[in-house]
Amino acid sequence: MSKVVYEGWMVRFGRRRIGRSFIHMRYFVLETRVLAYYKRKSLGNMVPIKTLFIDGNCRVEDRGLKIHHGHMVYVLCVYNKKDKYHRIMMAAFNIQEALVWKEKIESVIDQQQDLNTANGSMLHASFLAKAGINADGNASSSDRESLASAEDEEVTNRTMIRRTTIGNGPPESMLDWTRQGDSVLSNQSTSDEVFSRKHWRLVRCQNGLRIFEELSEADYLPRSCSRAMKAVGVVEATCEAIFELVMCMDGTRFEWDSSFQYGSLVEEVDGHTAILYHRLQLGWFSMLVWPRDLCYVRYWRRNDDGSYVVLFRSREHPNCSAQPGFVRAHIESGGFNISPLKSRNGRTRTKVEHLMQIDLKGWGVGYFPSFQQHCLIQMLNSVAGLREWFSQTDETHTVPRIPVMMSISSGSVSSKKGGKSHDYSNQSIPLDEESDEDEDCQIHEPEEMMDSVKAENAVKQPDEDPLDQLDLSSFSGNLRRDDRDNIRDCWRMPDGNNFKVRGKTFCYDKTKIPAGKPFMKLVAVDWFKDVKRMDHVARRQGCAVQVASEKGLFTLVVNVQVPGSTHYSMVFYFVSKPLVSGSLLQHFVDGDDEFRNSRFKLIPSVPKGSWIVRQSVGSTPCLLGKAVDCTYIRGPKYLEIDIDIGSSTVANGVLGLVFGVITTLVVDMAFLIQANTYEELPERLIGAVRVSRLELSSAIVPQLEPNTSTE
Repeated sequence: MSKVVYEGWMVRFGRRRIGRSFIHMRYFVLETRVLAYYKRKSLGNMVPIKTLFIDGNCRVEDRGLKIHHGHMVYVLCVYNKKDKYHRIMMAAFNIQEALVWKEKIESVIDQQQDLNTANGSMLHASFLAKAGINADGNASSSDRESLASAEDEEVTNRTMIRRTTIGNGPPESMLDWTRQGDSVLSNQSTSDEVFSRKHWRLVRCQNGLRIFEELSEADYLPRSCSRAMKAVGVVEATCEAIFELVMCMDGTRFEWDSSFQYGSLVEEVDGHTAILYHRLQLGWFSMLVWPRDLCYVRYWRRNDDGSYVVLFRSREHPNCSAQPGFVRAHIESGGFNISPLKSRNGRTRTKVEHLMQIDLKGWGVGYFPSFQQHCLIQMLNSVAGLREWFSQTDETHTVPRIPVMMSISSGSVSSKKGGKSHDYSNQSIPLDEESDEDEDCQIHEPEEMMDSVKAENAVKQPDEDPLDQLDLSSFSGNLRRDDRDNIRDCWRMPDGNNFKVRGKTFCYDKTKIPAGKPFMKLVAVDWFKDVKRMDHVARRQGCAVQVASEKGLFTLVVNVQVPGSTHYSMVFYFVSKPLVSGSLLQHFVDGDDEFRNSRFKLIPSVPKGSWIVRQSVGSTPCLLGKAVDCTYIRGPKYLEIDIDIGSSTVANGVLGLVFGVITTLVVDMAFLIQANTYEELPERLIGAVRVSRLELSSAIVPQLEPNTSTE
């Protein structure tokens, strides 16, 4: 068996024969000679859906960003140059993940090429021996030329670099201002447009940025067009994270770009070139000056040194004519240059340059000279917004996915207005019209990958639950159940959709979904009090645990211990069918305490109460094992979790607040096992309970048996 070099979940991407794109979540495995993918994680002798043999003739093409139902994915194409029609298209929601796969596949290709070269050298030496060429090199001139050619070819093969496709390069007339040594516009030879981009002067320092202005002026540009200006700053984040944030055109941009109002996709030219519509929020005498909008080409590439370049230039487009109430501004040149710096004190550092040369048009530019400079500085200050955005996020600086961009609607953009139209059809690189006949055609979205992991995850169960027919009359607790509203001192089961849990694609886009129906059933609730803390309440004679055990059911007991001069315990009994071997629940029940503490989670909520209390509690999940002391007691057919909320200062936080108001308000609690991998997603609730205005006087002192059954 070949050695596995790399494996993991990726997006299978392509187009159907009818032209529609499709994506599936598939498990890719890269071995020393083969790239293959499966519907689920490869186990044993499972047959892959598709394989591609890797040798020195294989290539990895960067197809850039592709859009499927508004989601942007970073696409790679792996193929053999001798048979380009046999290929595998794979993609990732996260550019870092795609780059890791690209590097791994290229390393395998290089190894195969080196192996072929070594074998070729041995065959070549054998040929020389058979041809009678001695070690002194006594051969004809033609023989020497052939040898020289073979050696040159060998050197070329050894130094061959895997190709990285970047579309067809920047569109015509787009200035690549990041190439400091270039002194002409790309693809243009007009003499009056030849000028240098390497002479700058510092005009101000603002918000921690250095702002430069270009010294030279371009005579061919209208007087209303500003000089090129750029802002330079340092952001403590990776180039990939900054690039993904810069590429977004959704609500995330409001958090770091004060000049952004709205953005949408007009046309996807290829994986590296797109035409965008962009409305500016300039905030300069908005009562007098009309708002500005833009229609421009955006081109991007990744350089060999790990830096990213994003270039802008205005373009007309038949589907993006001038909008009523807006003045169409013109970008002569602009974009971002995102390049890595050496880390300092262990902190990742990246230099971000943002250049803009723009003509805002309209009468305001002529009457108010400061208008253009004010707006330009506002746009350049987005670099400071990037820096602050990353400084205030969590430890990880990566954006979970390339954000959604919604296509511009035909009704919102008029195409009646005439104007010069640019034909991009000859520039576009068509996506492979790749049939998905090798796949299950009933699968259309990555969420449906859930079927392939049901056998591995007991949390994912069908809607037809035999527990619905369970007779609850045989289970008893001293706190009564009452499903009516506005009733005190009782419990009921809330709607699971009131809680948000991690969805199937949470690893990529952090999406949370309504939890739905819990997979365990709450059968009883006890409300105890005593002068000391009550541990291991499942040993109480006649409790719900013993009744469930007689019925062949498994019970999860959650004992919430509230400290004080009188100790209280609220005990919830959740029952289910016997544990499924290999399921997440079984791993949790039979795992060690470290695993349990890292996974057991509470989602609290106060549906009825004052606004201050509801906002304070919120619905933020809490890993109980990380916040307070949890004791796990494993019995024959049950697991009891004793949660001491007085064991930590967190008792004065959310948990303390929840149980502090439980006697006066209505409190919802949902318990679940946190899912950390794609196979475990989506999350599903163990169970949920709503407790309504408990009365302390209704608590009873339990009669506990001697503590003999412990884990």
